[in-house]
Amino acid sequence: MHAMGGGRGRGPQVFETEYGVFSVAMSGREGLEEGDKILLPPSAFDTLSRMVIDYPILFELTNEPLGKSTHCGVLEFTAEEGRCYMPFWMMQNLIIEEGAILKVKNVTLPKANFVKFRAQSVDFLDISNPKAVLEYTLRKYTCVTTGDMICLPYSGKNYYLEVTEVK
Repeated sequence: MHAMGGGRGRGPQVFETEYGVFSVAMSGREGLEEGDKILLPPSAFDTLSRMVIDYPILFELTNEPLGKSTHCGVLEFTAEEGRCYMPFWMMQNLIIEEGAILKVKNVTLPKANFVKFRAQSVDFLDISNPKAVLEYTLRKYTCVTTGDMICLPYSGKNYYLEVTEVK
C-alpha cells in the first residue's frame, strides 16, 4: 500500500493499493448487496485518516487486466487485511471473479445533476411507481458511472438499469 501526492495545502493526496476482491455474500454479513458501498480493511482507514483527501471518500475500482473500472463509496473499514468486499453486481460490471486482484484508488468526482438510465427489460415498467422505486434505490448509491449496470431489487425481483449518461 502506498500514498502518493502532495503534502498539506497542495490538494488531495492519492491512496492507491490492490486487494483481493470478494462478493459481500462472502463477508458473512447480510443486506450489503444493495447500493454501491464496499468494505475495506482497517489499514485503509488508518492510511486515509492521515492523508489530505476530499470527502465523501469515493473510490475508483479497476480490473487492470481488462481495463474495466467503476466508482463507489465505502460502508465500513471492517474487511480482513488484504481484502475488499463489494456487491456482486459491481463484480459483474468489472468482469472480475472472487479472489481476483482489484486496484482501489481514492478519487474526487464532480456532483451529478442529471443521470439517464436504460431499463434492460420492459418488466421494469410493470412496477406500479418506477420513479419512486428508482429514487428510493438511488439513496443507497454514493455515485454512478456511465456504462455501469445497476441493480434495483424490488418485490423479490432484480431489475437492471444501464447508466447511459451522467452530467
